[in-house]
Amino acid sequence: MKVVVLMGGHSTEREVSLATGKGIAKALESIGHKVVQLDIASDEQSLVPVWEMLDKGTEAGRRSTEANGPLFPVPPLGVVSPSEGVWEGRPDLVFIALHGGFGENGGIQALLEIMGTPYTGSGPLASAMAMDKDVSKRLFRQAGVHTAPWFLVGREDDAAVVAERVVGAFGFPCVVKPNDQGSTVGLTIVDRPEGVRDAVALALKYSEEALIERYIPGRELTVAILGDEALPVVEIHPQHGVYDYACKYRKGLSAYTVPAEIPKAVEQEVQSQALKAFRALRCKGYGRVDFRFDPEAGLFCLEVNSLPGMTETSLVPKAAKAAGLSFEHLVARIMDLATVKRKT
Repeated sequence: MKVVVLMGGHSTEREVSLATGKGIAKALESIGHKVVQLDIASDEQSLVPVWEMLDKGTEAGRRSTEANGPLFPVPPLGVVSPSEGVWEGRPDLVFIALHGGFGENGGIQALLEIMGTPYTGSGPLASAMAMDKDVSKRLFRQAGVHTAPWFLVGREDDAAVVAERVVGAFGFPCVVKPNDQGSTVGLTIVDRPEGVRDAVALALKYSEEALIERYIPGRELTVAILGDEALPVVEIHPQHGVYDYACKYRKGLSAYTVPAEIPKAVEQEVQSQALKAFRALRCKGYGRVDFRFDPEAGLFCLEVNSLPGMTETSLVPKAAKAAGLSFEHLVARIMDLATVKRKT
């Protein structure tokens, strides 16, 4: 197949996306696919005609653009062209290796839908809902998925009033994070009222709203979803106590147990809850569902990641390996699921 791997971009998770994309491209090439890697931040154009996005250089693309002009502004994407020596025309599939921002909030998915180009992962609506933590948690509750109590605050909210609200709702410690970011960017654990102001200010650097939720002590568990299957549960042991950005992407700052050493009943429950959460957001293909497990209070779903990392330290490849899938087989399976999604 002719595959474009989209990566990079301008989000706070750019470097992780580049690592993910390069790993995926290498795996695709090793199993015989023709691959072009595209960093969506590399093209300096500010307007890219829809018809030219992935078939610039073809006569049909030029004629269509000349006749119709660009439809609307989009982030610069780069194009596949014969000059790159790979192929001419549209790819058979776009493998999305973007994280955060336009790549994960449904924007690129909507654009590819308009273009009629098959792509991996969830669709526009599911991607947008998964990125919005407040919306996700509301849907979790409706689906019977346990999640920690929370509320949203904005720039207009007074820090002292917010701190009082925390005390009344669930008390300290609490977690403050941007409502629509990933990889724990802008996240703070606050253990006293005086820390609320700075934590909210940090979260609002990355989002228009900050989400504040009850802090759940206990174990960090995650479940990768592949198609309709929940893969073996992974337990994360971060050095920082919280699975923050550094622990996620720097070697040696986290240890992992795969499969997690938990009672069978807990394993079955967390896999069941993961599938419920994934389906509640209408996600497709693959993803990852994160939990905190308190032996006394139970399981609490944190979020669904619709485009989880695929670097050598990432969790989905670890779970797939425990299920008997190599990285190459995992990538091939994700591609197969994208083809099925397109047909249904």
